[in-house]
Amino acid sequence: MNKFAIFRSAIFAGICIGIAGFGFLADKTLGMFLFIFGLATVVSDKLKLFTGTAGFVQSWSDMLDLLIILVGNWCGCLLVGLAARCSAMPLQETALHLLEGRLLLGPWKAGILSIGCGILMTTSVTFARKSRDFGHWIPLLMAVPLFILCGFPHCIADAFYYLTVDFSWLVAHAGEVLLLYGCLVVGNF
Repeated sequence: MNKFAIFRSAIFAGICIGIAGFGFLADKTLGMFLFIFGLATVVSDKLKLFTGTAGFVQSWSDMLDLLIILVGNWCGCLLVGLAARCSAMPLQETALHLLEGRLLLGPWKAGILSIGCGILMTTSVTFARKSRDFGHWIPLLMAVPLFILCGFPHCIADAFYYLTVDFSWLVAHAGEVLLLYGCLVVGNF
């Protein structure tokens, strides 16, 4: 797959996770299960998502692709984040509350917790890739609510939340957010 195709696929994956995050912000309990839609769509359509690709990196070329995927995922999340700003629901406030909780947790603790999400995503994607048989999808169906329930950060879902809140908040907390987000990416990897 050429770099442009990877980037385009990553944008679509980011859109899927952004939509899933939109649902989660609208109703956390129901959204925890509806979030499965985003990841199931990514896996079934073989879209390029950072957390579904990171566990399969085998070379330096794969690392470049992973960076392209991360940027593409952010672009897709940005598109949905801008749409979320148009919603009458209090999505920005919910996202802000979630992100402030991450900042209070701190980068190292959040980074350690994000390892759990990385393990769950790599394991569930491994099973889902093995077959179109429904049984191989069960780990994915269980992993999504599990990482949300456990509070394991998903760096692409968090990208959507960052791109949903008021940009002035991001600017005011830029240093903290960059350090925290970097730890989430490394932990998910």
